[in-house]
Amino acid sequence: MTSALPARRGRASAAGTSVEKAMRIIEALATSAGPHRLMDVAARAAVPRSTAYRVLAMLAAEGYAENCGDGRYGIGGRLSGLGAQIVSVVSAGVGPALRRLQQEAGGNTVHLAVRVGDHAVYLHKIDSDKPYEMRSRVGNQLWLHCTAIGKAVLAHLPRDEVESVVASAGMPPRTPATITDLPALHAELAAVRERGYSVDDEENEETVRCIGAAILDRSGRPRGGVSISTVTFAVERSELLGYAPALQAAVAGMTDLLQPTW
Repeated sequence: MTSALPARRGRASAAGTSVEKAMRIIEALATSAGPHRLMDVAARAAVPRSTAYRVLAMLAAEGYAENCGDGRYGIGGRLSGLGAQIVSVVSAGVGPALRRLQQEAGGNTVHLAVRVGDHAVYLHKIDSDKPYEMRSRVGNQLWLHCTAIGKAVLAHLPRDEVESVVASAGMPPRTPATITDLPALHAELAAVRERGYSVDDEENEETVRCIGAAILDRSGRPRGGVSISTVTFAVERSELLGYAPALQAAVAGMTDLLQPTW
């Protein structure tokens, strides 16, 4: 349930203010499989290498990045600490609700993720009590077009915003079941809105099937979502879909829990 995300597309290298560029560099730095080469950070953040070098030097001086040598940079201690603090705050708010959902969902794995630009990031995970374990980890990034949480989020966005996300991130085939064209995705998102939850039927990872629902803020915008994840060889599709009412009830109660921290 993890994936490597591509460099940003559709943005000029000079786009954005200095703060926006710095935030994109931090986001690029925090992707999995680090430490990262300077050129890769610059490409992912869509900034010139000179800008990436200057910002990374500043972040390293403040402890938010680490110069690992050989032209590679990793996450610094201050950034790691900040991330842990954010996860702790979020967990304090939604942890009990997610634990209840995990129990109501047959002890299967439960995730919470928030949208970050054209992808999402796991902030909380409660592992299954089964003798197998999902590969997902807190901090992993996930695609929006082929994951349960991602499709739940997209289903609550305006059509033009969905198309903007797709234009930026692309729709790579993660498995033979992945939806890879925009008309089919729009049709899928309409089905998500109609039934009130999304299904990832081995679209992101073979043998893994999930259902998801979006967490909406008070204005109706999707901030992220929650999923229940199972493996196809242990849990029938009909059994997983049977947990949808519990999932919907759980996310309905999370707006006020998350509002102070998001």
